[in-house]
Amino acid sequence: MSAEPSKRSNLIDVTYQHLHTLLSGRLEGTTVDQISEILRVRIEQLSNVARPFGKPSEGSKKKVESGLVKLKDGIILRVEKADQAFVFAISKKFDIDEVEALILLRSFLYNEGLPSNTSGASSTSALVDELVDAITPFYYSERLYILRVLIPLFRANAGGAEPVSSIASDYLPRIIPDGKVFARTLIEEYTHKIDELAPQGLDIDPRKSAQWAKQNAKEQLVLLEVLFWTMWDYTSCDGQLVVEIYKTAYGTNLGSSQANATLLLDDEGSQVLQDSAALWILIMIEILELERVAAPGGIEISATPLDTDIYWSSPESMQEIHQLVTTHADSQFGCTYAGWTFFLSRFVEVCTSMQTIPRSYAEFYSSISPSMDRPSYTKEGEPAHVSMARACLAPQAGLFSLMLTLTTNSALFVTSVAWRTGSSVTDPNAVAYRSVLKGLLIAIVELMPVEFIPDFDSLVEVWVALFGRSESGSVAGICRQYWEADWTEGIARKAIFDVARTRFPIQSQSLVRLLRAMTASGFLDTDPLSTADHGFEGEAPTEDRELCSQQVFYYLDKLPTYTQVIPTSACTGAQALYEKLPERLISSTVSTGPTYTNLRSIKLPGGSTLPAKSMGRLLNGDAGDVIVVAWQHEHSGWKILLEILTDYVNRRRRASNGGAYSDMSFGRAVGVQPPALRLENIGVDMEGDGDDLLVTDILDLVRSVVYDHTDLAEQLLESLESGDPVVAHTMLESQPPDLVQLTTMILDDALSRASPQHRSPPCTQLITSAMSVLAALLALPKYSNRVWLYIRSTASLFGSERSVGFTSSVLASERLTGHYTMTLALLHLVHQLFHEASSSVLTVLHESPRLQQVKEEVLMRAARFVHSEIWVEHVGWKYAQLGDRFEIGRRVSTFYSDILKHSPPELKNAPFSNLSQAVTEALISRATPSAVNPLIIALTTSSSVLNMLYTSRRYGDARRLIYMLESHLLLIRMLLNYKQRSSIASKPCLLEQALCTRVSANAGSPDSGSSKVDPVDALAAYAKERGMGSVVPVEAVEVLFALCSSLSCYEGSSPTVTGHLSDPEGTVSSLVRIVLHPYDDALLRNAVWNFITLAVDKEPALAGLFVSGQFRNPTLKGKEKATESNGNGKGISAFNVACNMLEQWKELWELNPQLLASLLRFLDVVWEHGHEHKTSLDSIRRKADFFEHLSAIIKEELGPVPDYKTETFTYLDGTQHSDLHEGVAAHAYRTIVKAHAVHIIALDIRMAMPSQPSNTSTKPTSFVSIQDIFKSEDEIAELVAEAASGAYDPTLYDEANSLILTYFPALSLEHLRLQEPLVAREFGDEFTFSPTLLQFRLQPYINVAEARTTQLMKGLSSINLNLSLAQAQATLTESWQQLLLRVVPFLRGDEAVRSTFLSLSATISGDIGLEKRSGDMMSSIHNARLSLLLALLEVAWFSTTDKPGEVTHFIELVKNVREIILNRAQSPAKSFLGELTVPFHRTLLQIIYFCARHARSLSRRPKALNAEQRLSIHAMLETTLNLVIDALRVVFDAALTNLDVDLDQDMQLLVAVFEQATRPELSPSTTLWLTRCQETDVVRASLQLFGRMDVVGLSDVALLRARKQPLYSPHVLVFHIALASIPSAAERLASEGVLAAYAANNISNVISSGLLDVVLQELPGERNPAHQAYCTMLAVVSGVTASLGSYGRYFVSDVCGFVQLYSEQIHKAMSWTIGDTLTVALLDEIEQSVTLFSAIAMTSRASGENEAVKRALAMFNSDALLLLQQINYALTHINHLSSLFEPITADERTAYEAESSSATSDASDIINLVKKPFLAGLVHRLFKISGAILSALVNVTHGEDVLLKESEEWPTDQALIVPRLWAPSSSSGTARSTFSSG
Repeated sequence: MSAEPSKRSNLIDVTYQHLHTLLSGRLEGTTVDQISEILRVRIEQLSNVARPFGKPSEGSKKKVESGLVKLKDGIILRVEKADQAFVFAISKKFDIDEVEALILLRSFLYNEGLPSNTSGASSTSALVDELVDAITPFYYSERLYILRVLIPLFRANAGGAEPVSSIASDYLPRIIPDGKVFARTLIEEYTHKIDELAPQGLDIDPRKSAQWAKQNAKEQLVLLEVLFWTMWDYTSCDGQLVVEIYKTAYGTNLGSSQANATLLLDDEGSQVLQDSAALWILIMIEILELERVAAPGGIEISATPLDTDIYWSSPESMQEIHQLVTTHADSQFGCTYAGWTFFLSRFVEVCTSMQTIPRSYAEFYSSISPSMDRPSYTKEGEPAHVSMARACLAPQAGLFSLMLTLTTNSALFVTSVAWRTGSSVTDPNAVAYRSVLKGLLIAIVELMPVEFIPDFDSLVEVWVALFGRSESGSVAGICRQYWEADWTEGIARKAIFDVARTRFPIQSQSLVRLLRAMTASGFLDTDPLSTADHGFEGEAPTEDRELCSQQVFYYLDKLPTYTQVIPTSACTGAQALYEKLPERLISSTVSTGPTYTNLRSIKLPGGSTLPAKSMGRLLNGDAGDVIVVAWQHEHSGWKILLEILTDYVNRRRRASNGGAYSDMSFGRAVGVQPPALRLENIGVDMEGDGDDLLVTDILDLVRSVVYDHTDLAEQLLESLESGDPVVAHTMLESQPPDLVQLTTMILDDALSRASPQHRSPPCTQLITSAMSVLAALLALPKYSNRVWLYIRSTASLFGSERSVGFTSSVLASERLTGHYTMTLALLHLVHQLFHEASSSVLTVLHESPRLQQVKEEVLMRAARFVHSEIWVEHVGWKYAQLGDRFEIGRRVSTFYSDILKHSPPELKNAPFSNLSQAVTEALISRATPSAVNPLIIALTTSSSVLNMLYTSRRYGDARRLIYMLESHLLLIRMLLNYKQRSSIASKPCLLEQALCTRVSANAGSPDSGSSKVDPVDALAAYAKERGMGSVVPVEAVEVLFALCSSLSCYEGSSPTVTGHLSDPEGTVSSLVRIVLHPYDDALLRNAVWNFITLAVDKEPALAGLFVSGQFRNPTLKGKEKATESNGNGKGISAFNVACNMLEQWKELWELNPQLLASLLRFLDVVWEHGHEHKTSLDSIRRKADFFEHLSAIIKEELGPVPDYKTETFTYLDGTQHSDLHEGVAAHAYRTIVKAHAVHIIALDIRMAMPSQPSNTSTKPTSFVSIQDIFKSEDEIAELVAEAASGAYDPTLYDEANSLILTYFPALSLEHLRLQEPLVAREFGDEFTFSPTLLQFRLQPYINVAEARTTQLMKGLSSINLNLSLAQAQATLTESWQQLLLRVVPFLRGDEAVRSTFLSLSATISGDIGLEKRSGDMMSSIHNARLSLLLALLEVAWFSTTDKPGEVTHFIELVKNVREIILNRAQSPAKSFLGELTVPFHRTLLQIIYFCARHARSLSRRPKALNAEQRLSIHAMLETTLNLVIDALRVVFDAALTNLDVDLDQDMQLLVAVFEQATRPELSPSTTLWLTRCQETDVVRASLQLFGRMDVVGLSDVALLRARKQPLYSPHVLVFHIALASIPSAAERLASEGVLAAYAANNISNVISSGLLDVVLQELPGERNPAHQAYCTMLAVVSGVTASLGSYGRYFVSDVCGFVQLYSEQIHKAMSWTIGDTLTVALLDEIEQSVTLFSAIAMTSRASGENEAVKRALAMFNSDALLLLQQINYALTHINHLSSLFEPITADERTAYEAESSSATSDASDIINLVKKPFLAGLVHRLFKISGAILSALVNVTHGEDVLLKESEEWPTDQALIVPRLWAPSSSSGTARSTFSSG
C-alpha cells in the first residue's frame, strides 16, 4: 500500500464508531474543537440516510485514477496504481462512491491493519477478493455507526451535559434542517429496507446472504432508534406524521413482515426482529405525547389551535389513528391501544367540559361518545374509551404481560438480556425508553382506578419491573420524577401505594416490594436480571437515589392507617374489644359507611398503641366470620417490619428446638398493660416456621434504603429502636434485639439450616439478603462495631482454627447447582469489611486500638477463608452462567488489590500490614501453583473465551470476563511492582515463572496436545485487542512493563520478554501502530511508550526491534533491503515513528505535552544505548532537521512556574482534581520535554566525541544546532536560570504534617505514598501521595471536621502538584548539567563564553547560598543545582589571563561558596555524616577545589587581586579548612571500621581540597588550621588509620582489581605529603608519630624483609599498591626531614632507625645493576631512597652527626657508588638501557612498544631521543637520580674539602668527588664539568 501522508486526515483516522464513542462522552482527551472539525467534514454523509457513502460516479473514478485525491478536509491522498484495483472493487462491491471507497480502505488499513488471515494469494484478483471480504465487516459496522452518531447528538440536544450539548446544538440543525422531513426519510428508508431483497450474486452463498440480511435488519433497527430520538425532542408529532408512523408500524406488523424473513430465523436474526418490535411499541407510545395529554390543559380543542404541530389539532388525523388502533386490537399492540384509550378519555373529558365543540371535532367526538338522547346507563351508551379501557385491562388482553415482557425480557430495557443475546440496540436500557413506558403506566392508573383494575398483582409486577429491576442509573431519574411530580399530581397516580397500604400489614409483601422498587437502587444481586458488575456496590449514591430513598423512608415511617382482621366474635359479648358505629350522613347523598371503634386501648404489632375510641373503616362486608378494618392510626411501618423479623426469629427458634422453645420473662410486671396483639392475632398469615420470602423482601428493602446513605440509615435504625418494643419481644428485662442482632440471627439460622446435618437446601436469597444488610450496616459507625463483634464471635461465616464453619458447606452446595449468589454476597461482605476497617482506621487507632486488633483478626480469617475456599478452587467449579466465575475471580482479585493499595507490604508499621504481607506471601514469596493458576489461566484463556462468548452472543458473560481480566491484570502489576522493592527482587518467584511458561490455551483441558499459549504473548495481544475495552489494553501493557522491569532485576541470566513472543516483529508492529494512531486512547499510547522505552533500556533484542523494526539478519545489504520491502508492513519502527512525530512537536507541546514527553523519553533512552543502535541512529544523526527540532524545544519559553496551592476542586472525567491540576501537569510535562531534548543532545555529543578525541574542529550536528545558544549571553542566562530554578516548597509538607499531628494523629503521610514506579506515574495532584486513599481514610471526619479534612485534602493536592514541578525541574537541571559537561571541549578556552559562564556561576551560587529550605527532597535538589554549578565551572575552567570583570565574578563566586558551606538549611556537615538520603558534599568539594586552585593562580599574579578580594578568598578558605578538617576526622574514624568506596571518594576529595587550601600562597599563616588539626586530632587519626588499614587491598581482591588501587591508603599518604611540604605542619606530623606509623603497618614485615616487589600477583598489569605506598612513605619521611632542617636532630635519629628497619629493601633498590631489569616503579623507589639519604645528610650536617646517622650514611656510600657506576653505564648505552626496561602497566607497555621498533645502534644516536619521548623520560630520570646521588655524596663525604683543603688532607677512608674544569680547544668559550671516582 502507498505511504501515509505526512499530515493526517480525520476522515481516515477517525471512524464513525470512534466518533460515536467521542460523542457519547468518552472524549479521552479530545477537545471540542477537534470533534467539531471531525463533524464539519461529515455533515453531508450524516444527512444522507439512504446513501451516506454516495453512489459510484465518473468524476470520483477519474479522481482516483489521477493518483491524487483531495478530500473534503483539504488533505490530498496519493493513490498508487496498485491501490486503485482495491478501491474500485470496494466501490463495486458496496455500490458506493469511489472516493468514499478510498477513504474506507485507508481507514480500514489504518485502524484495523492488514488482515492477518489472508491466504497469501499470488494473483491480484484473489488478493482483491480477500481484502474485500476482510473489509466487509468494517463497512457494515460503519454503516450502522454513521446512523448511531446521530443518537448522542439528539440526546445531548435534548438536555445532555457539556461539552457534547454545545456540539449538538451547533451541528444538529446543519445536519437535519427539517425534523419532519428527516423523520419521513427515515420511514421511507425503513420501508425500503424491509422490502429489499438480497443483491444478485449473494444467493449462491447462503452465508453471505444471511450476513447481508442481518446487516439489513440491523440497519432497520438503527433507523428506528434514530426515529425514536428524532421524535423524542427534535420534531413535533403532527397528525400526518403520526399517521404515517402508525401505518408503517401496523403495515409491517412491528417490523416482522420482512422480505428476507427466511434468512433471519437464527437467534441473531430473531433477536433483531424482537428488538425492532419493542422499539416500534415505544415509538408508537412516544408519539402520543401521553405526559402532555395527562397534564392539565395539555389538550387544546379549538377551531384555530395555537399549536398546529400536534396530532390532536387535526381531527382527520385523529380519525385515521383511531381507525388504525381499533382495527388492530391484537395483544402485541396492547400498549398502543391503552395509550390511545387514555388519550380518548382525556379528549372526551375536555370536550365534555366545553360549552360548544368546534365543528371540525364534532364528528370524531360523536363517534367515540354516546349521543345525548341515548340512555347513558345502558352499555351501548358508554363512551368508547370506557369499553376500550375495560377491554385492554382485562387479564385475557395480556397488556400487563406484554409490559412485563418488555421490562424483563427485552434488550431495550434489560442490559443483561442485551449482553446475553448480543443485541444490536445502541443504548440498552436507556432512560428515555423507561420514561416512555412510565408515561403509559401513569396513563393506565389514571384511566381506571387502581382498586378496580382486575389484575392488581400483575400491575404491581409491572410497576416493580419498570422502576426497580434495572441498573440504578436508568431508573433513578424516573423514580425521582415520580416522587417529585407524580406523587403530588393527584390521587390516581399514588393510588397503587394507597391500595397496598390498606392491605398492610395483613398483606405486607406488595407494599414492601413497591417501596423497594421506588428507592431507585435498581435490581439487587438476587434478581435474575442483575448484572453483578453493574450493581450499585461500591458506587457513591447519586442525588436521585438519596432523594428517592428518603421519600421511601418517610412514607413508611408515618403510615396513616393500620389494617386489622377482626373476628366478628370480638365485636359482641361482655368482653368485646370492638363495636360497630351507626352510619352517619356526611351530605344528602354520601354517608360515612360502616365504621368500627375499639372500646379499649390495644397494643398492636410494631409496638404502637391504638387509643381507645379510635375510628376504623370497614374494608369488606360484615356478613362473614371476620371483618377487615383500617384504623385511622398513624404509626411507623418500619416497626411493623421489625415485628415481622422478630416474630420470624422466634418462630425459627421454636422450629429448631422442636417447638419446645418459648421466651420466659422474669421481669416484674408494671401496672395494667393494654392487651397486646401478635401478628397472627391481626390476621397476618404466616407459616409455622416463618415466611422466608417476606423476610427476604424486608431485608432487601432495608438494604436498598440504607446502602451508602449513612444519615438516612441512622434515622431508620433510630426509628426502629425508638418507642415501645415490638410485641414479639417478651423478655422485658433485656433490651429488644436491634436490626443487627436480628439480621445476624437470621443469617446464623439460615446457614445452620443449610448444614449437612439438616439436609435441607440453603435459603439462597435469604442468606444473600442478610449478608448484604450486614454489609450495608457496616457503613454506620454506631452499628458497624456490633457487626465486627458478631463476626468475631461466631464461626459460622469464616470458620475458626478448629472448624471451617457452616459457610463452607453452604457455598459447596452452590457448586452442585452452578449458581453462586451466596458466594458473591459473601465476597461483597468481605470487601465491605475491609472497606469499613480501612476507612475507620484513623479513629479506631486513636480511640480504641483493641478494636483494631479485632478487625485485623477478622479480616485475616476472612482472607484465609476466601483464599483457601474460593480463590484457589473457583476456576474448576461448575457454572450455570460462566459470568459468575468471572465475577467471583474479579471480586477476589479486587479484594487483594485493595489490600495492597491501602497497606503496601513494605510498610511494616502501617495498618493491616500483616494482612498485606499474607497476601504477598500467598501470591509471591510462598505462592503455590493453585494460588497463581487463576491469574495465569485468566491471562491465557480470556482471548479465546471472549471470542467464544461473542460467537455465541453471550455478551453479558463477555462483559464480566473483561472486568475480571482488568482486576487480575491490576493485581499482577501490583504484585510485580512490590516484588521489585522486596528483598527477593533478584530471585525468581512462582508468579514470574508462571508468566514465562507456556500453558494450555484451554483452561483445565487434560489434553496435553492442546495448543499452548505464552502468557507474555497473550499480554502483548491484549494491547491491540479493541474488543477488550479501553482498560484491559492499558493494564496489559503496564503488566508487560512491570514484568520486564522485574525480570531485569535478576542476578545473572534472566528470561526475556522477547523470548516469549511467538511473533516479535508482529507484536512490535502492532504496538508501534498504537502509538502512531492519533486518536487511540491517550492512556494506552503513553503506557505503550513507557513499555517501549523500558524494553529499549533493558532488553537488547526487543530494543533492536523497536529501533530498527526488524531483527538484524546476517545477510547482504541487498538481501536485507529486499527482506524489508517484503515485510508486510512489519518493518515499522518506533524510532522512525518518534522521529516523525517530533516534526509536529509544537502541536503536541500545546495539546498533549504528556505524549511528547513519552516519545522524547524513548528517544533519550535510544541515545543512551546509541552504541547498540549506531546503524539506525546514523541516518538521523546526520539530519540537521532532527536536531533543529530539539533545539527549538530547548529554546521554547517554558513560562513562569504555575501556582500549585490548591484552593478549590473540580471534576475532570468524573474524578475530583485540583483546579490547578491541568496547568501544573502541562508545565511539568513541558519541563520534562525540555529536559529530554537537552539530554538527547548531550548524549549525541558524547557519541560523537570518541571518534574525535583530539579534534574539536569538526563539530557534531547536534552541537551545531545549539551552539548559538552559548554565544548569546541573554539566551544562555535565561535557559540556565530556568534549569536552576527551584519550585520545591517544603512548607507544604510541614503544614500538612502539623495538621495531621494536631487533628489526625493516627495518620501518616508515608502510608499514603504511591508505590508505582516513578516513570509510571502521571504529573499532577496524584503524583506522589494518594488523594483517593486519604479521602477514604478521612471519611469518619468529613461530617465532624469537614473544614479540617478539606484543608488536608487541599494540602495533599498542593504537595503532589509541587512535587510534580520539583521532579520535572530536577530532571531539567540534571540534563543541563550533562549537556554542559559534554560541550566543554567546544567551549573551553573561549574568552566570551568563560566570562558569561563565570557570571552565571556567580549568580547561581548566590541563589544556592541563600537556600533556606531543608529536607531530603531539598538535599536532592541542592545536589543537582551544585552539579549544575560545577558543570558551569567545568566550561569556564582555569585561565591565566583573567580580565577584571572575570576576577570580580570569581570573587563573587568565592563569597557565595562560603555561604553555601555555612548554610544551615543544607549543611555540608550533615551530608558528610550521612544524615541526608542524597549527599551533596562531593560536588561541593569539587567546586571548592576549583575556587582554591584558581585563587592560587590569581594570588601568584601581580596586582591581580586587591586587598578586599584577598580577604574574601581568605575567609572562604578559613571556612573551607574548618569543614574539611572536621570531615577528615569523621572520614578517618569511619574508615577504621568500614571498607566503603564512598568513604574512599570522600577522603580523596577532602585531601585534594586540603592540599590546595593549605598552600602558602593562599594561607601564609598556618596557625588557624593547624590549631584546628590539633583540636580534632586529625593527624593522629590519619596515622592510626594508616597503621591499621589494608595498605595493599588484598582484603577484597575483586574490588582491588576493579579499582586498580586499594581503599584509603593513597589518600592518607597524599594527606601526609601535603603536611610534610609545610614546615610547621611537618613538625606536627613528626610529633604525632609518623615514623611509628610507617614502621608498624601491614606491609612493614614485607618491607623489612626486602621482599617488596614492584608487581603483585593478584593485580596483573598494574603496579603493586604496597610498593607505591612504600615509595610515598619514603617521600613523606624525606619531606618531613627536609622541612625540619636543623631543628630535626632527634627526628633524624629516628629516621635512621627507620632506614635501619627497612635497610634490606633500600639496599635491594640501590643494588640495581646494568644486568637487571628496569621499571618505572623501581626508578621511583631508587629516587625516593636517594632523596631520603640526601635529606638525612643535609639535616645531619646542620645539626651535627651521631652514630646512628653515620651508620646510615655509611651504608648509603657503598650502595650509592655502585649504583652511580651502573647509571653512568646505562646513560652511555641507550640501546642497552632500552632493552633493560620492562613495562608494568598497559600505558607503559603501549608507549614502550611504540618506540621499540626504532632502536638506536650507536651512542651517537642520542639525538634521536627527541623522537622517543618515553625513553627520553627514562634517561631524564636517570640523570636526575645521578644528580641526587652526587649531591648526597657531596654532603655525606664533605666534598667541599676537596676544594678547601690540600690533597694531602683529603680523607682516605672514603670515595671523594673531585670536580675538574675542562675546556677543549675546539670550544674555548664552553665550560664542561666531568666527574670521576678515585
